Amino acid sequence: MVARVLVLGGYGNFGSRIASSLAADEAVQMLVAGRTPARVKTFAAGLKGAHAPEAHALDINGDVAAGLARIRPDIVVDATGPFQGRDHRVAAACIEAGCHYLDIADGRDFVAGIGALDAAARAQGVLVVSGASSVPCLTAAVVDHYLPAFGRLESIDAGITAAQQTNRGLATAEGALSYIGKPFTRLSGGVPATVHGWQEMHRIDYPELGNRLFGACDVPDLALFPTRYPSLGELRFAAGHETAPVHLGLWALSWLVRAGLLRNPARHAAALLRLAARMDRFGSGRSGFHMILSGQDRAGRAIEKRFFLVARFGHGPFIPCAPAVILAARLARGEIARRGAMPCLDLISLADYLRPLAAFDIRIHADPVEG
Repeated sequence: MVARVLVLGGYGNFGSRIASSLAADEAVQMLVAGRTPARVKTFAAGLKGAHAPEAHALDINGDVAAGLARIRPDIVVDATGPFQGRDHRVAAACIEAGCHYLDIADGRDFVAGIGALDAAARAQGVLVVSGASSVPCLTAAVVDHYLPAFGRLESIDAGITAAQQTNRGLATAEGALSYIGKPFTRLSGGVPATVHGWQEMHRIDYPELGNRLFGACDVPDLALFPTRYPSLGELRFAAGHETAPVHLGLWALSWLVRAGLLRNPARHAAALLRLAARMDRFGSGRSGFHMILSGQDRAGRAIEKRFFLVARFGHGPFIPCAPAVILAARLARGEIARRGAMPCLDLISLADYLRPLAAFDIRIHADPVEG
């Protein structure tokens, strides 16, 4: 049986990659949706699929329930973004329609709060998964991979560095700009500490990429991991840009927000993206992801494990797309029995996450679990 998989925001920065990957799957009938009918039709017409893709106009700010009743999907992947400040109305509409729901959300409250739909999802016999992306899916998979080496895991330092020469999604930019300069909490010294978005500036030395700047980011991990890994005393997630002027420009904006001089930087996302694009000739298509775990081994000795992904030629955006593709394909084949609503934890192992990335120019630099 072929499953009807609907990708909302299907022609966008991440949605297009998810749709393209799933369209080739013989178990998937690809349904592409977006709010601009002409763009949806053009993109769907260019897809090479095992089955003829369908194009549908659907605006998540409109009557989603009516749209789902018309399209009749078995699985919905929400790649619209930004998810910061949004409610769960799309997921709730999917539950009511009796179809599975996945999203690529990175909004802290959005992902951490998806469990409020658990009873309804179980009653309808559907799976609802939020955060099927780098955070918290990949980050948790990396921690769980290395956890057997630790007697006590004390610190997690993670982050993503963007390539300068890359497709820039407006929703992604709006999501990041929604919290720069604004306060949020992260675990520090064993207690919640207040930090501000894009501040706490620091450098991380990457294999192949060298030193890159990072600033504090508000992500679901900061809410989920202190309970999941109770021995943690330090937990930090950060993001950065390849070119220092772009990174420092956002850092300066964060201070304007913090001082109350700039209230809603997300309103200026499109203009800032155009400004950042002027730096493309000074950058490359290389991006990265890192996690540095530290604590004590089972003999009480200090231990550190480092995990890096380095993507070249603009292939970095495929990293956050992998979980949605993996889970949608498994659901299409009836390989997932789990039901209910949950963040994307304990659903994909690190090995399974990395397997589809082998098709791209993405290199792994990682310490072994032992040794």
